[in-house]
Parts: sequence; C-alpha cells; structure tokens
Amino acid sequence: MQRRTLLGAALAAPTLAAPALVPAMAQPAWPNDKPVEVIVPFPPGGGVDVMTRLVMPLVAERIPGMRVVITNRPGAASQIGLEAVFNAPADGYTLGATTIPAHSAIPLERPVRFRALEFSFLANIVEDPNCLYVRAESPLRSLADLVAQAKARPGSLDYGTTGIGSDDHIMMLAFEAAAGLPPFTHVPFPGVAPLLPQLLGGHLATAVGNTTELVTLSREGKMRGLAVASAERLTELPQVPTFRELGFDIVAAASRGIIGPPGLPASITARLEAAFGAVMADPAFVRETERQHLPLRPLLGAEYKRMAAAVDAHLHELWQRRPWRG
Repeated sequence: MQRRTLLGAALAAPTLAAPALVPAMAQPAWPNDKPVEVIVPFPPGGGVDVMTRLVMPLVAERIPGMRVVITNRPGAASQIGLEAVFNAPADGYTLGATTIPAHSAIPLERPVRFRALEFSFLANIVEDPNCLYVRAESPLRSLADLVAQAKARPGSLDYGTTGIGSDDHIMMLAFEAAAGLPPFTHVPFPGVAPLLPQLLGGHLATAVGNTTELVTLSREGKMRGLAVASAERLTELPQVPTFRELGFDIVAAASRGIIGPPGLPASITARLEAAFGAVMADPAFVRETERQHLPLRPLLGAEYKRMAAAVDAHLHELWQRRPWRG
C-alpha cells in the first residue's frame, strides 16, 4: 500500500506542476520583437505614401517596443493592398493606409475580397482637395479653355487619375456632369508617381489629382492648376480659382488615414488611437505637415468610421444615378 501511494504521488506530480507552465506559454504582449507592417496600396512618392512615412515612425515612438516597416503594394487602384490588410490576422502586426472615397468606390465596381466598413478605423490624418491641372506649356490656360475645347472637339481631351473609382476620377465625373460635357478619355494609373511623368512629358492633356502633388510643381513652374475643388482658395495655391468661383458647385477631396484588419483587439486599438492623437496634436508634426503641404483633418476611431460611412452612403447614391466604369 505504501509503495502504491508513493508511485501514485510520483505519477501525479507532473500533472500538478503543469499549471505553472501556463503563464510561460501565454501570448506575449503587443508589441514584441515582431515589426508592424504598414501596407501602402500605392507606389512610393504619392500623397498616401508621404503621409504614411511621415506619421507612422512618430506613432511608433509613442508605443514602447513598436517598430514599423512600410511596404508598398500597389495595384488595381489600391484594391490589392486593401485586400492584404483586410485578410491579415487581427493581431496588430499588419496595418494599412487608405484613401477615401476610393476605399468604398472599388467594391461598387467589381468583386473584391474586403468589406469597406468592416476594417478597424484607427485615424484619419489628411483631407486633400482635388484639383484639375495641366503642364505649364499646355495651350489650355484656364478652365474655360478646357470647356470650350471639350465642346468644340468631343473626344479630343484625355485626363489621368490614380485609378478607376479614385477620388480624382469621381471628381472628374462630377465636373463633366456639371459642365454638360461629353466624357473625356480617362487614363487610370496605379498612383500619382507614374502619372506625373506622362503629364509633364506631354502625353496627357490634363490630370486630376490633389493639392499635395500640385503645390511644389506649381511653384517650380512645371504645372498649372485650372481649378481646385475646395470651398475657398487655398493659401498654398492662391492663384488657382475654385470650381465654385467658376460656376461649378464641386467640393471634393481625398481623405487619407490608417486602418487595421477587422476585429483588431480593443487593447491594441486604444494604444494606437492614443498615439495617433498625440502625434497629430504635436506642434512639430503640424509644422512638418504644413511644410509638406499636407492639409490635416484629424479623426480618431469611431469618428473616423462615421466619416467613412457617410462617404460610403453618398457613393452608393451616386452609383445609382451615374455608375462609372472607367
């Protein structure tokens, strides 16, 4: 009996000791040694890429142990990158940049592997007005020149954008409708970086973009804005009239921010939102965004998602009235 008791106790000992191993096997706290990948769904050099590379290192500085690696995954007007973010594990190690309204426009046009409003919306950083511009040598000196040629010679003008369903494309559709113009020829690009050389080289008549890319090129004498889709003239581009000044009630912009996969844990979301809020309230960051001509519109978490939902609803209404195809 004594030997059996001792043997039974010896066999039971590992079982009794097992619970002590559980804490060692628990998931490590976020972030650990693994870097956080931030996917930019456009080529390097565009507005979304510039915004991401500016803000993410500053966010990482405010979260102990966080390291970021920024990866460009362009294609299909940001669809490829957005799908990668949406379908990544919700563990805090994959985030992404996005731009609205393209974020919600793409699923209206074609099947995609994401649902626009199910991402984890972390922070909107920038809201950049759309503008219609030409190279400095263009014979189109004003918006009136462009309208006159489009009416006199239908089909003679083309324009570049950052993709079908992008904010640029949607703004141009609104302008064509408001001006009663026949459709221009749309030439979509995977981002602004490959678009600009084609415009500057004289291979495109005009382009629709954002003020971020226009300000520097305008000051260098390489580009000329015909109209900007802001409510008022911009201090960075005082010589460029608004569409409203020229008789067209068009106000449009690209909102750029950072998102995560659906279901990002609340503990991780809270830390990221707090870090984004601290960065966007930092006077040094504000000065740098002004230097780089990035117009800020700080929105965090639920507020950012409400904005995205409002744009999504507007696009669904627009699609019913005037579906775009390219």
